[in-house]
Amino acid sequence: MSTGVSLASGKGEIFEIVLQFMPDWVQIPVLVLVVLLVVGSWGFKLKRKIDRRRAVRRGQTVQAAVQHGQGRGADYLGPYAPEQAAPQPGQSPSGADFLGAYAPQQGQGNGHA
Repeated sequence: MSTGVSLASGKGEIFEIVLQFMPDWVQIPVLVLVVLLVVGSWGFKLKRKIDRRRAVRRGQTVQAAVQHGQGRGADYLGPYAPEQAAPQPGQSPSGADFLGAYAPQQGQGNGHA
């Protein structure tokens, strides 16, 4: 039973259209290259995963992916970040750096009895 609705994604349809405009002698090598790229990327990902597991077993440091909140790209300057200027004596911090009464209490327990 055919409803006439294509189940292919938009990318698949575009690839199919582009492939149809190519001569027959080019279509097969292009398809082979695409399949090789997909299989190669899977192999590369698998190799990285195996290497990462082996490094963990040996106790070596592993270059982990950046986790949420760690900062990356333009948000993370590391040693190149500008130094934070200490407030001058007699001058209080202001703006987003100063929470005032809303700042968490330092050095105290959780405050519950």
